[in-house]
Amino acid sequence: MNHWQATIRRRIVIAAALFAAWTVVIEGQLVHLQVFRRAALQTWADRQRQSTMYVPAKRGDILDRRGQVLATSIDAEAIFAVPAEIQDPAGTAQLLCGALGDCTARERDTIAGQLSRRRQNGHKAAFAYVRRANRVSAEQARRVAALALPGIGFLKDTRRAYPNNELAAHLLGYVGLDNIGRNGIEAAYNKWISGRDGTVLIQIDGRQRPYGRLGHEGTPGATLQLTIDQYLQHVAERELHAAVEENHAAGGSVVMMDPSTGEVLALANEPTFNPNRYGEANLDQRRNRAIQDVYEPGSTFKIVTASAALEEGVLAPDAPVDVTGGLIRLGSRVVRDTHNYGVLTFTDVIAKSSNVGAIRIGLSLGAERLGRYVRRFGFGTRLSPDLGGENAGIVWDPARWNESALASVAMGYQISVTALQMATAASAVANGGNLIQPRVVKAIISPEGVPTEVRPHVLRRAIQKSTADELTAMMEAVVERGTARVAQIPGYTIAGKTGTAHKLDNSGHYSPSDYNASFVGFLPSRKPAMTIIVVIDSPHGAHGYYGASVAAPAFKRIAETTMRYLGIGPNLVSPPVVFARQHAAPREDVAAAPAGPVTIVRTSAPKGAASVVVPDLIGLNAREAIRVLARVGLRPRVSGDGIVLQQEPRPGSPVNPGMACSLALGRPASAGTGSDQRQ
Repeated sequence: MNHWQATIRRRIVIAAALFAAWTVVIEGQLVHLQVFRRAALQTWADRQRQSTMYVPAKRGDILDRRGQVLATSIDAEAIFAVPAEIQDPAGTAQLLCGALGDCTARERDTIAGQLSRRRQNGHKAAFAYVRRANRVSAEQARRVAALALPGIGFLKDTRRAYPNNELAAHLLGYVGLDNIGRNGIEAAYNKWISGRDGTVLIQIDGRQRPYGRLGHEGTPGATLQLTIDQYLQHVAERELHAAVEENHAAGGSVVMMDPSTGEVLALANEPTFNPNRYGEANLDQRRNRAIQDVYEPGSTFKIVTASAALEEGVLAPDAPVDVTGGLIRLGSRVVRDTHNYGVLTFTDVIAKSSNVGAIRIGLSLGAERLGRYVRRFGFGTRLSPDLGGENAGIVWDPARWNESALASVAMGYQISVTALQMATAASAVANGGNLIQPRVVKAIISPEGVPTEVRPHVLRRAIQKSTADELTAMMEAVVERGTARVAQIPGYTIAGKTGTAHKLDNSGHYSPSDYNASFVGFLPSRKPAMTIIVVIDSPHGAHGYYGASVAAPAFKRIAETTMRYLGIGPNLVSPPVVFARQHAAPREDVAAAPAGPVTIVRTSAPKGAASVVVPDLIGLNAREAIRVLARVGLRPRVSGDGIVLQQEPRPGSPVNPGMACSLALGRPASAGTGSDQRQ
């Protein structure tokens, strides 16, 4: 009996120990699962019973400076699928593409793949996009809905729309299928415009079938107000297109800027594209040439050379420069002018766009000083924080410039710039010497309607105001009597500069037939409201390839319309001029003035008197000639009426201040633009 009781007791102890051990293991596993793995298991369970999809927030509008809508998001419907409810993915994809009407074979296969999509646990997915709203028209949505396909539904979404189609396309950019800005302002300010995405929570039962949806709307993005004026943008695009077509050019750019604030009022490129259908455009059409394409500016860059010479005191505006012979030798290299001008004043070197004169001035400055002003004017750096993809241009280290390189830079070669950089540099002259950061965003307006304005930002002082005033007068001479007479607008003073430069071909050599023709200027020149640059790429039309004949006319058309639109009246009031009529016929040999290569001339003057150089007045009207003479301290003696056909003393002659200059006016038989307008 005692033996039996001991056996039972032993068995009970063993069973109790086994039960206790089992209990400890179970409890330990429960603690492990409930405490240590709780978060991971909770996430796994949530994935099995629900699926979360993100719905992009409504992007903010983009407005012009007057509140006109340039880009907006409109309510639309995206097409989605519940793969778990679709039995025949391939057949459903075929029906969907038939209703959409524009599917490619590749997209049909992609849709079929989406409808067959499976989750990590092997079950079919609970949600998949068939097509986002920006690719679904109202008619397509109606046709798909009419099919009443199982597992196919619609989700509220937004579609980006550009109501003006091509207007400001390169500036605005476009939005990709993922609702992310892919170019232009849409990309540069994406984090402000895009807002905060919403969510859609799809609940799934044990058989992986959806039974409910919960949505949380996103926060809309901020609205951007640009500095662009919709009408001026239209004018710029219209005239640029006309210039490119008329001159059989490869393309072109126009930038219009307020020189006192740096605000870009228009930025146009040709060719262009429609951002509503950006997929149909090629890379060349989508390229923002005004900020991405670099080119050698040619004679427009002489603005920088002249600024440096004036600021450094190398030359005064009326200082004589000898360009006799029309050429200059730099070792084995020979640079020629289009004419042999003889002796020119510094002003006339710019007005007539003498390459030889610019080279002489550049050599007098030296590489270090000229290079310093190249940087002061913003070349070689990205200027605007608003424009993604802006090219900094190419500026070589001045310490590496030899004599030939220095000569090239002085006349606008061996340096690469963008149209925006060139417009910004000209604006620095127009506003009195400040380099102001170019901007295209005027204000950021929060979803609550609170605006944050963007203030003008002065990057640095490029030149002193006195230098800017002198250079403005020299640029006025370019339009009044120099290479850009075709840009004249009655009643307005215009300061500008033409430019014509060979293009490099694919072999790295200068093309004998392709050029960049440009004109940059501002008006009214003494109180500028607008800086405009026109760049035409590879013109091959009847007007040739010079900046004066190709780009300047487009500048004039844009400027005339702009002055009317802004309500800026003429700034010139012709004063009455008393003439002594002379009936003797003017000499016939006064139409052409001699010219030649460049040397800075040091003239001798009578003891006790400083000499001045007689400016070239041929072709000017009486008022213009009198103003030029007054500027250099000479007295006019006018006879006849019309334009100056003869003057005495002759241009370039050194004379004493206060001396009289006789001007014979008349009416020429024909008034061509003259070959001196080709630079």
